[in-house]
Amino acid sequence: MRCCFTMVAVSLACLALPGAAQQDKKPAAGGLAAMGDLVGALKASPGCLGVDTARTASGKQVIFAWFEDKKAVLKWYHGDVHQKAMKLFTSTEEYPRPLKEIAADTGPIMVIASLTPAKEEKLKGLALPVSQIAIELYQPLPGGAAIGGRFAPLQMKVKGFRDYSEKEKN
Repeated sequence: MRCCFTMVAVSLACLALPGAAQQDKKPAAGGLAAMGDLVGALKASPGCLGVDTARTASGKQVIFAWFEDKKAVLKWYHGDVHQKAMKLFTSTEEYPRPLKEIAADTGPIMVIASLTPAKEEKLKGLALPVSQIAIELYQPLPGGAAIGGRFAPLQMKVKGFRDYSEKEKN
């Protein structure tokens, strides 16, 4: 269980801290700053349809990443950038097979990674100043509507989605 939480923290730190809202304090030398533009690397990952970052009213830093399918999520997870980042913050423990409960043909998948910064380390075994971390997986339901654009990338197809943007122009 501990290695699972560590994996979540590392993944989130790799995604959220460099690309989200500014932090009150700088990352330690050789830490997050040494990893470069991880959000950019995520966007460039094969099968990633889009990425957005946000800071919520409660102070959470959030990454929204949309992937074509399970294969694309795993491609990012096992990719050099993500693996290098994980090694900066975790021991050499082996992780359980990621997404093992998800069927191979599952897609599209939205991954939401969130963390809440803290003034000091609060989570045991994690050398990051955070009070909350989570990575959650979601799939779109049929339906929904938009005028003038949408939150999800246009490449993400949703059954029954209604785009009224063209009707707005007439």
